[in-house]
Amino acid sequence: MGQARGGHGWQLILADLALILFLLTLSALPAAEAETGLRHAARTGREDNDPGEPRPEIAPAQALFRPVPGGPELGAWLAAQSPDPRTTLTIFATHAPGGEAEAWARTEALAAEARAAGARVRTIITVGKEPDLYASLAYDAQVADAGEAAGGA
Repeated sequence: MGQARGGHGWQLILADLALILFLLTLSALPAAEAETGLRHAARTGREDNDPGEPRPEIAPAQALFRPVPGGPELGAWLAAQSPDPRTTLTIFATHAPGGEAEAWARTEALAAEARAAGARVRTIITVGKEPDLYASLAYDAQVADAGEAAGGA
């Protein structure tokens, strides 16, 4: 009967060579960056953000609202949620190209209703394939508090 090998086979040699190739490639990146003058997106993003500047962050939704025919109004929906001063209502709107004015009007109407119900509101409007409007209630008050400290609302 033969003895079992202790892990010194071609797999170990191949793993060592792969590690060496990875380290060589990684060490060559700064030199390639210096030669071309191009920078990596991840590094550029980190350098452009001021560490003292609060970055917008959207927390996972605790509840979602979508205006539908026959459904509750936003004010009634907010009243049914557990009131918490740490929550922020983020209204998301998408619009097809050329539909900016309609998206803004729908978003502003929903935001006014939310403010009347006492909610802290943030709106995000962007281009999409088709118009859409919904609201997310989430615990992202840390970012909102930092904005209030800086003079924002």
